[in-house]
Amino acid sequence: MIDFKKEIAAYYEREIEAIKNLNLDELNEAMNVLLEHYEKGTNIYVFGNGGSSATASHMVCDFNKGTCMDLEKRFRFICLNDNIPTLMAVANDIAFEDVFYYQLENKLSKDDLILAISGSGNSKNVIKAVEYAKKVGCEVIGMTGYDGGKLRLLSDYHLHVNVNDMQITEDLHMGFDHMIMQIFWHYLYAKAGVAVK
Repeated sequence: MIDFKKEIAAYYEREIEAIKNLNLDELNEAMNVLLEHYEKGTNIYVFGNGGSSATASHMVCDFNKGTCMDLEKRFRFICLNDNIPTLMAVANDIAFEDVFYYQLENKLSKDDLILAISGSGNSKNVIKAVEYAKKVGCEVIGMTGYDGGKLRLLSDYHLHVNVNDMQITEDLHMGFDHMIMQIFWHYLYAKAGVAVK
């Protein structure tokens, strides 16, 4: 049997260090913006590539169902990754760079919220969609890693992991989803006088 315990411990030590370095003020600001858009009943568009697309899709489940299952009011998360035929048609007939922008074009309202996910912060299709959203007048939450790249500069609010490691970045991005979902779940249920099951 191969002994990977040293490598296992080292990986989680790097992850623990990244957690310790999170900017809680930034996370809190982003969470408050999400709550504001929940209260206003506006759409929250979420999207990303690769592992980030899985995080985006997972967030729709956790917020639209998990956070609000027994409440009359629901979040309105929409994942731009979830319609594979649309993604493939746009990528094939126009350009992969347009797969998110195309879905927002002429549909996005300035009152909507964008939650864009890119570990590097430099994914061209994510940046093009965010630049369009900024022209429309939308607020943008950027979920990033590394130095945040272009997405961090374009974003109004940040869910940032300051680590040069894509796997730890993606671990903590999913952690943001679960952390925010659980806090909102308890907060919104208490506010509505509904018991958490």
